[in-house]
Amino acid sequence: MKRTAVAASAVVLLLPLSACGGAAEAGSGSTVTVTVGYQSKTINTVTAGTLLRSLGYFEKQLTSLGDGITYKVVWQDYATGAPITAQMTAGKIDIGSMGDFPLLINAARGKQLNRPTHLVSVTGYNLRGGLNTIVTAPDSKLTSLKDLKGKKVSTSVGSAADGTLVRALQRAGIDPNEGIEKLNQQPAVGASALAAGSADALSQFVAWPGLLTYQGKAKALYDGAQLNLPTFHGVTARADFAQDRPAVLEAFLKAQAQATDYLNARPVAAAEKVAEATGLPAEVVYLYNGAHGISTFDPAVRPQLVSALKQDVSVLKAAKLTGDVDVDAFVDDQYVKKALGASYGKQRAATPPAAASEVWPKGAQRTRTFTSPAELLGYVAAHPDGIRAAYVPDATTGTLWFADKAVWVTDGGRLLPFVTPATAQAYADRHGGARVITYADALERVA
Repeated sequence: MKRTAVAASAVVLLLPLSACGGAAEAGSGSTVTVTVGYQSKTINTVTAGTLLRSLGYFEKQLTSLGDGITYKVVWQDYATGAPITAQMTAGKIDIGSMGDFPLLINAARGKQLNRPTHLVSVTGYNLRGGLNTIVTAPDSKLTSLKDLKGKKVSTSVGSAADGTLVRALQRAGIDPNEGIEKLNQQPAVGASALAAGSADALSQFVAWPGLLTYQGKAKALYDGAQLNLPTFHGVTARADFAQDRPAVLEAFLKAQAQATDYLNARPVAAAEKVAEATGLPAEVVYLYNGAHGISTFDPAVRPQLVSALKQDVSVLKAAKLTGDVDVDAFVDDQYVKKALGASYGKQRAATPPAAASEVWPKGAQRTRTFTSPAELLGYVAAHPDGIRAAYVPDATTGTLWFADKAVWVTDGGRLLPFVTPATAQAYADRHGGARVITYADALERVA
């Protein structure tokens, strides 16, 4: 990140005619630097960041403008949305991507500092809230949210993950301020705290819960999709940049749409590209970004997401992180409408793909989809050494999870997977004869 920032400074110093989205006369031979802030490891932003950068689509779109200007794209990578907002309100980043709660802070800070910003498109979303998860240590005795009372919980205040934690605790009858000891930490610090035992639980956004679970360093305690409230990541742009350079912003959104099409058409290849760029396991990337992954990718600004954003304001106000936010004034989809053309309305109204069980065989460039979790288990049992990853959707929320990390229930011959012990036990309690079993037992039943 530091090397990228230094490189960006050098470009500005060496090219006195260049600017961060700054003025340049068309046909003058001037150079304009466009600075994009992104979060490489927040993989639900990849169509506006990591994947988009690796594909080079934005640079190609800028070249095709043919306006006589030379464009330099500077990509700046951050761990969270907060520094992107700080750089945007300082006029140093033109376009950024971040989660829903940071987007609201972006809007509030922009207005406060007279550097207004606008939400111009969406990257990845989950209409139930499955992008955020609360996890505990693998050997933890905690099995439900109620067990968090009086415990130390790490999260990033102001993030969507903190919003999930606050709402989940409230539903469980626990005061989110007084009922737990909240540790305000960056995701990586929180992960270390969980491993060291200085935090009892960790509430974080994609891809941390899936990564830690995949690595055997955590297990899920609460699936954010239980809230049944949409969560998403999106693209924000400085209002002055959008007004001064609408063609550049439109070029970015066209490129984002291309990257989205690439991800949706070639999800395995996209996961491999993101894994190579970030160091994350491709199996974890696919959990979220795959064909039936936790996230759906579509640049259209859906009404459900705008409505969710309005509901999020109260959480940030209660945390004294913002005052009122005029969400309607913040949302501006005119540029993505123009970029997508006639397809915008169809994409905005389209239904996300249904959850499904998938296996990623070793050495394969395609996954295999199954009609039921039991059918998937049968394939896994028959190919014990040929599975790279196996994914199953939670029987109640639809959240995709690793089959070997899921909690399994047998019910009248059916085998049902759940992300957390609490939801599995709740199902078993409601259905006479159903009971929780191990993954090994589930495999044996289909062998």
